[in-house]
Amino acid sequence: MLVDYTTLTRRATDRLIEFPGRPLMMGVVNVTPDSFSDGGRYLDSDAAVAHALRLVEEGADLLDIGAESTRPGADPVDELEECRRAIPVVAAVAKAVRVPVSIDTSKASVAQAALDAGAVLVNDVTALRGDPAMVQVIVRMGAGVVLMHMRGTPRTMQQQPSYEDVVGEVSAFFDERIRFALSCGLVQKQIVLDPGIGFGKLLEHNLMLLAQLDRFTGFGCPLLVGVSRKAFLGQLVDQPVQERQWATAAAVAMAVERGAGILRVHDVRAMREVMQVTMAISQATARPMKAQHA
Repeated sequence: MLVDYTTLTRRATDRLIEFPGRPLMMGVVNVTPDSFSDGGRYLDSDAAVAHALRLVEEGADLLDIGAESTRPGADPVDELEECRRAIPVVAAVAKAVRVPVSIDTSKASVAQAALDAGAVLVNDVTALRGDPAMVQVIVRMGAGVVLMHMRGTPRTMQQQPSYEDVVGEVSAFFDERIRFALSCGLVQKQIVLDPGIGFGKLLEHNLMLLAQLDRFTGFGCPLLVGVSRKAFLGQLVDQPVQERQWATAAAVAMAVERGAGILRVHDVRAMREVMQVTMAISQATARPMKAQHA
């Protein structure tokens, strides 16, 4: 599916997040002791900043910094601890790189502190439902926001999730959340949508969402897709977290082909190459073929 990426430019505080005719690569920086993929590796601020700089060198267009794990079964972190972990990293990274910085949080106070420290985007897994004060922080600061679909909370979301029509239900959720955000004073240019792969979904739900991802492009907002190293890939290929790069590559390619606008990944260099090849093939097949003469 060919997407006009030029229409997806987002407004985020005092800058634009522009799409250069392709999906953007969002590098993941987890400042947590218990992330499912790299828990504890970047808990030290200096290590986290060094990792962020490495991701930019590998081709990251954005950086997503999070200090509270949202893996299945994760316990919540209080806002003081989340700020203690995240804000020094956000401040240092925002000064050191030119790419936009996102804060992965559902707490208004953490979002405010991160935006004050240089972040421009809030990646809220609760889609503005977790903290009533969050929407006004976004409005006041003019930040971009990611509205993600999730059933329950990270602690409960994988306890027998069920859907009659997962694609239809996620679509209805997006419609309601966009209407809510606009009614509170946001504009559409601030909004990014995330179907929440792995968040309150079983294997078949994740596969269905990826297979029909293009159903969500009609909202006119970039689609952020996070499949990197996730458990549903492990179910398919029977590999541990650190051995899921090939499975991730396949899912990233399918997401690009079906209209993803932002790809949230751990392995930036490899997945950027996957994106580039997928885009080249999609663009080639969409061009009219010239008549061949003997």
